[in-house]
Amino acid sequence: MKGKNGMRLKIPSVGEPVLRQVGQVLTVSEIKSSSIQQLIENMRETVQDAPGVGLAAPQVGLSLQLAVIEDRPEYHRGLSQEELALRERYPVPFHVVINPRIQLLSEPDVTFFEGCLSIPGFTALVPRARHVLVECLDHNGEPLRIEAQGWYARILQHEIDHLYGRLYIDRMLSRSFMSLENYTRYWKDKPVREIEASVKSSTE
Repeated sequence: MKGKNGMRLKIPSVGEPVLRQVGQVLTVSEIKSSSIQQLIENMRETVQDAPGVGLAAPQVGLSLQLAVIEDRPEYHRGLSQEELALRERYPVPFHVVINPRIQLLSEPDVTFFEGCLSIPGFTALVPRARHVLVECLDHNGEPLRIEAQGWYARILQHEIDHLYGRLYIDRMLSRSFMSLENYTRYWKDKPVREIEASVKSSTE
């Protein structure tokens, strides 16, 4: 997709009603309209500026079934090769998913920390499926089928949740919820399995 000089949009934070609504399905003619095409470019500018790996239309105040995704190589620089392999994380080029339907092809039993641009300053452990299938429309309204694993699958689940009024806090291990400051101070260098076991054992 060619850029169209997008502008940065305001990202509403948790508590705003739009984040808890089911997004409106878009028709092909609506997708091809200048307003939706410009929205896509504005969302692209916004998510890259944030920076983030995904952004859903409800996160810019519009209850629509549309999200943009991009996991750029520069976002991986702070992670070791071991960490990238553990997360099964690799670069994902910019693309758009519209009216998505998602099928979990494995159990939601892979747990990592997640954050969200609509819940700034916090993070928590979230179980997700390792393997998913998504059927949707692309930015031109053409059918798109995505089979994804690892971190890409996690991104898809996170963004598609937004389109149905769900946030990661609805799926998180609640006792793992913490500020990014405390995550960096106390937990960042500990294995996720150790943190997960500690959180679960403390509830027994």
